Amino acid sequence: MIELRAPTVVDLTPIYEFLGSRTTQAWLDAAISNLPLIIQDHANCEKKAAGTAMNLMFRYEFSHDLQRKLAQLIREEMLHYEQVLGIMEERGQEWQHLGAGRYAKGMLKHKRTYEPAAMIDVLIIGAFIEARSCERFAALAAIIDDERLAKYYRYLLKSESRHFEDYLTLAQSLSKDNIDERVAFFKQVESDLITEPDSELRFHSGIPA
Repeated sequence: MIELRAPTVVDLTPIYEFLGSRTTQAWLDAAISNLPLIIQDHANCEKKAAGTAMNLMFRYEFSHDLQRKLAQLIREEMLHYEQVLGIMEERGQEWQHLGAGRYAKGMLKHKRTYEPAAMIDVLIIGAFIEARSCERFAALAAIIDDERLAKYYRYLLKSESRHFEDYLTLAQSLSKDNIDERVAFFKQVESDLITEPDSELRFHSGIPA
């Protein structure tokens, strides 16, 4: 069994203010009823986050600060991936194929195609993905009937709550103009993906259709 430090109390007010909506009760009910799926998709999300950060490191080598922040992010995401795999093993849960949902693709389709705007958009999207993950960890931890899993979700809040701010800082550092307007655009896009009907249940999916 993976030993975890005692979860730190984290003020999630900045997360809630950053996001345009909160997770619905309908999604929580579906998630609780399909925990194995949610756990495995969480593992997929951690792996994808590490992979995305690694790709960014190779593509944007000119920024020393970006490289340092991404290297730290990769280490944390891979640790979380390993920990979720450990939880799956503890629960006797077999790995199964699970396709990606619409969430990330739904935001990335709005990414601009020229630099540095494309990079800025990717970082802003990353901020929303991290913030939504944090919000959902907290929501699940509050109601889940599995203290081991609830403790793990609370444990993740400290690092996940910091990641979205790191992404925003990096995005602003690459832009000569204020990014607030672009952040507001993706805030609406992300909120729509979370609050509209969704045919697939995933860690970042919308309201179950």
